[in-house]
Amino acid sequence: MRPGVAGGRLLVLALLLLASLAGRAQVVDDSTKVLYGPKTTRVIYEAEVLRDSTSGTPLDTTLTRWPQERFWTHDTTFQQDLGSMGSASRPLLYQPNLQLGARFGRNVFDKYARDARQIPYFDSRSPYSFFRYIQSSAGEQVFEFSYSRSLKKNFSVGFAYERIASNKVLAPLNSRDGLVEHSNILLFGRYQNDNERYHLLFNYTNVRHRAQEQGGIRPITSRIRLANGDSATLGEASLTDLFKYSQQQVNLIKAANFEDRDEFYLTQTYRLLGRGLTVYHTFDALRQYNSYLDASLVRLNPAEILSPRVRFYPAVQRNSFAILDRAEYKQVENTVGLLGRTNGIEYKVYGRLRDYGLQTQSLDVNLPAALPVNTGLHLNSVGSNPYGLQAFVGGTAAFTYRSIYAVEAAGEYKFFDEYWLRAAVRTGPLSAEVLSTSYAPTLTQQEFVGNQYHWYHLPGTDGAFLNTTTTQLTGRLRLKLPDVFGLQAQRFEGSVSAVTLANLVYYGTAGMPVQENTARTLLIASARHQARLGRFGLDNQATYTRGGDVDGIRIPAVVTNSRLFFESYIFRKALFSQTGLEVYYQSRLRAFDYSPSTQQFYQQDHFIVRNYAVADLFFSADIKAVSVFLKVAYLNQGILHNGYFTTPYYTGYPRRFQFGLRWNFFS
Repeated sequence: MRPGVAGGRLLVLALLLLASLAGRAQVVDDSTKVLYGPKTTRVIYEAEVLRDSTSGTPLDTTLTRWPQERFWTHDTTFQQDLGSMGSASRPLLYQPNLQLGARFGRNVFDKYARDARQIPYFDSRSPYSFFRYIQSSAGEQVFEFSYSRSLKKNFSVGFAYERIASNKVLAPLNSRDGLVEHSNILLFGRYQNDNERYHLLFNYTNVRHRAQEQGGIRPITSRIRLANGDSATLGEASLTDLFKYSQQQVNLIKAANFEDRDEFYLTQTYRLLGRGLTVYHTFDALRQYNSYLDASLVRLNPAEILSPRVRFYPAVQRNSFAILDRAEYKQVENTVGLLGRTNGIEYKVYGRLRDYGLQTQSLDVNLPAALPVNTGLHLNSVGSNPYGLQAFVGGTAAFTYRSIYAVEAAGEYKFFDEYWLRAAVRTGPLSAEVLSTSYAPTLTQQEFVGNQYHWYHLPGTDGAFLNTTTTQLTGRLRLKLPDVFGLQAQRFEGSVSAVTLANLVYYGTAGMPVQENTARTLLIASARHQARLGRFGLDNQATYTRGGDVDGIRIPAVVTNSRLFFESYIFRKALFSQTGLEVYYQSRLRAFDYSPSTQQFYQQDHFIVRNYAVADLFFSADIKAVSVFLKVAYLNQGILHNGYFTTPYYTGYPRRFQFGLRWNFFS
């Protein structure tokens, strides 16, 4: 069913059922006393089990994050994307890398895939199901259904299905043409024996992501006749003329990226001597498959025979009729370790083995029939197809004194050339941390063989990259502020970081990986302030980055997000609501461009994404276990500007209406 049609039907159904069924979302006995509900259901994560704890945390039924689009996917950091739900994205602000060893290096769809280490497991004492549905007038859609139940006293299983979809906003042939189709199936379970010495967590995820690639807006050009009789090319008057959305032309018509991910993950722990000594084992097997297809290359000059040029792409390396580049990465890890904790000391030590392999394919080379080469559209194995076995050791040690003083050290080492080390100290509201890393480039940065790009930077060759090394010093302050000027429940968090990066590997202006020999330095300051003024709530956060506009790094100097909301009860306190305004702002930026055939963001120096603000007006409400929101997104369109760019020649969504329904069931 198309997202727009499904959205309309489900919206009507939700509105009809909301009032009549909201009060029955909890199980009651004959005296109407609540037996099961949000307060009796606990959420347990692997990180807690690896601290020898299964107390869990309560369900999050608050309205704070519910209308915020950033929290609809599995990565809640600020991201640069292609302006639409489900499109390729990358972190907008600096994030350190703590992943060592072999890494695939295709991460633009990570935002939409579940992290096996962050899967929630439920202790609900009864069958528990969760449902959420989000729909916008522009075709954005998020649907999720989750169900779990206990089969026996100590054993529970569950499943979840998630769908993310969006329609084309730029130059659609039909207003309902699909742009992205994402599905995610999750199976999960938890077991513990009667004396709670043994714990088992397991999950399996199956992810399928299909994204039509449009290549960004292709500005319309025309020929005009000058007064002297000569002709000239006339392009768009300015970038502000590119906010015509459905009237714009795009570069690609029949191009698409396909990504499949399958992962089976298992963690088990066994307590040997109380909480002080526990042995654990983690098994992680994953597969990631990526394919790029463009079945209709457009030659710029049909008369060209050798090395023909095609529209949009930089070159033709193999086939001038179509692109079909595929890569499949497989990895199996086994981790064995010891962990334990007492009132003041906590530790974990482990060893890990990783078995990995990468296979890549591309179409046969084709040239004119007069030349003795293959002209068919057949896939061949290309590249060195690396594989190997890697070993790691690591651990964590922490000491806490009366919850006011704490020291922690952690690290990991890959034999024999990569590591990360972190040390932190906290006293009262102040903390300081130092982080040092050294890691190799990704497998994709080391080698790529495709129809548009070839590069080789394999270890042991003359073009091999050095390890990237970083050093980060961070100071943090967390305070509960006193009530002043009517402001209550004030909280402040602030941090300052100095980051040095040496031998940074990034994708340069040619779309291929390069290594920066000059060290880069970033100064990052961030702050967040939360407060209440009667029924009004304030939540403001900002990040300032100095040194983020140099080769290899593209970070806006200022990124802010502010929320102002009013809370109240209506319908005789039957419904709790929030009404408010949220504004996102980022400063001007020479943003990274995007290459769909390699699935990489790369540096460009000709297009400046101007500073812009996006304001959203929202209303959210909670009726026991049911939550809804209504939102007008990009309310300020037409004020100063009629649109904004997220990536060069990719515009963000225009003004639109969004609706969401969330429901918890206890039975």
